Amino acid sequence: MRLSPLVLLCGLAASSMAVPVSGQRSDDQINPQSVEFLKKGEALAGQGKFVEADDALEAALVLDPKNRAVFVAMANVAMKQNLYGQAIRFTNRALQLEPTDRAALALQGQAMVEAGAAARAKETLAKLQKLCTSGCPEAAALSAAIARGPSMAAAKTPATTKKN
Repeated sequence: MRLSPLVLLCGLAASSMAVPVSGQRSDDQINPQSVEFLKKGEALAGQGKFVEADDALEAALVLDPKNRAVFVAMANVAMKQNLYGQAIRFTNRALQLEPTDRAALALQGQAMVEAGAAARAKETLAKLQKLCTSGCPEAAALSAAIARGPSMAAAKTPATTKKN
């Protein structure tokens, strides 16, 4: 009777200890099926089939929500469709998973430039330059995008005379 609380306490302590499960995979392992859908989505985006690419990339996310490359690919698709806010949201999700993802930072900065947020793009460039001590292509591309400015603002509408 006197050992009951001690046995109960030991049982509670043993049951609360973390036990590795052989069926679990670590956080850095990506589901191979997710990678297949990612490649399929990137190929479709390269062909200009953005709806099909989105479907494949969303399937990749369903299979592995921690695959940050899928978020970056979805941001690329959104950029090609001039959906800059959506591209920024996707890169934010990728950066939540890995804050030092240079591709996501560069793409986010480019989307900010296109959306007209040059000041925030410069902040992103500063973060990227801290990560790239010896110059990297991502920082160079973002710097060029900031210098160029938004492409939508540079596009001019055709001059037509209005007839009444």
